[in-house]
Amino acid sequence: MTPRNTSRISRFPHLKEDFAASLVVFLVALPLCVGVAVASGVPAELGLVTGIVGGIVTGLMRGSSLQVSGPAAGLTVLVFEAVREFGLPALGVIVLATGVLQVGMGVLGLGRWFRAISVSVVEGMLAGIGLVLIAGQLYSMVGAKAPDSGPEKIAGLPEALVDAFGTTAAAASLALGAGTIAVLVLWKRLPAAVRAVPGPLAAVGLATLAALVFSLPVATVEVQGLLGSIQPPSLDSFGELADVGLLATVVAFTLIASAESLFSAAAVDRLHDGPRTEYDRELVAQGTGNAVCGVLGALPMTAVIVRSSANVQAGARTKASRVLHGVWLLLFAAFLPDVLAYIPLPALAGVLVHAGAKLVPVRAIAGLWREHRGEALILAVTAVSIVVVSMFEGVLIGLALAVVKTAWEASHIRLDVVDQGTGPVRASLSGNATFLRLPKILDSLESLPQDRPVELDLSGLHHLDHACRTALETWAERHSAVGIEPVKLTMAA
Repeated sequence: MTPRNTSRISRFPHLKEDFAASLVVFLVALPLCVGVAVASGVPAELGLVTGIVGGIVTGLMRGSSLQVSGPAAGLTVLVFEAVREFGLPALGVIVLATGVLQVGMGVLGLGRWFRAISVSVVEGMLAGIGLVLIAGQLYSMVGAKAPDSGPEKIAGLPEALVDAFGTTAAAASLALGAGTIAVLVLWKRLPAAVRAVPGPLAAVGLATLAALVFSLPVATVEVQGLLGSIQPPSLDSFGELADVGLLATVVAFTLIASAESLFSAAAVDRLHDGPRTEYDRELVAQGTGNAVCGVLGALPMTAVIVRSSANVQAGARTKASRVLHGVWLLLFAAFLPDVLAYIPLPALAGVLVHAGAKLVPVRAIAGLWREHRGEALILAVTAVSIVVVSMFEGVLIGLALAVVKTAWEASHIRLDVVDQGTGPVRASLSGNATFLRLPKILDSLESLPQDRPVELDLSGLHHLDHACRTALETWAERHSAVGIEPVKLTMAA
């Protein structure tokens, strides 16, 4: 072996493993990038653009070495709503602003704080997204237009599915979508040699082949060309940042994309023994990628657990695998874009229905209900709120409920009473006295004898908020008005 070859091997000791893994991730990412774009209501090529940026730009940066970024099913519903409300030209502004916020949070060291977000809220967020995604894509599977709101989507599903059997085109579309889901479900049970081909690629490939062989009357992906799909935001479109609704959408994009990426990083860290994620650096990397996507008018990106786990399981050792997967996406988009025109939309809808179902943690809900019912309630309320109201409000409701639950559990209060039948009644409060426990405190105090002096010791309290202090002083004044002696309050030093 020549010294020159030895130098190359030492610089890239895992090139063989990373090269093989990059091909696997590329084959997994290709149908998902296209499917997420179509479901988001944007040109299919924009999904590839985001995948390319996620691989090459974000992939080159420090943060998490093995997780892979790109367009994610978790943001599909939010992107669709944003495009419908503000238009496709505004999407670039929203994604660019999201990226700038993420970079700022990473520089300020806020990345690690996302680990403090309640897991139940995040799982509820993903479950709500999954339910809306499933409902919306079931309409696409039958070639029908989905209603705008979540409740309308779910309420109209039975009628839409029944109507699908009324026409040949709708029935063929439904059969193709259902077949795609069946392949995805059964793929993991096939022999390992067969499973060398990623399930999403196999399912979409078989559906495309079936549509061509049997000349099925189903809709296919519309191809515009890579350069024709890129729409950088104009200077005038930045004026829409003055719109409160658009700013709320930016905040929602930022919170959800950041939380999903950092929770994905934590999950990927459990899959390998390599370097751990640097959360602030990863947030900067995600923000940089989103800023570039915004400039190109593409979809927002997050770290995606499906692609990341495929990367680890395929034997990737360094970030070279995710960068190479971005290169393969770029080459495909540049030289083979017309292949997309053969892909049936019902097949992509089936892939996303399957992805949406995986976002609903049925087993986790059952386990939480047995052990932590409060957490299960937070998860369920967050998911239902997202379906009934909207993404942003649903997440806020979940966060507020988690804060209230934590405050309630932290507000432990205890009243000890010593009553010898004569003389003053000695009572002491210990714990944390907050407004959440105020009814319990007052009920306990008002049950004390009203015709004898009371000595109330508050020195055992770790916390006494203003509401409780005011209520205790008011009770003491009222009790002293009818008692023999004024209530004696002993405060903590």
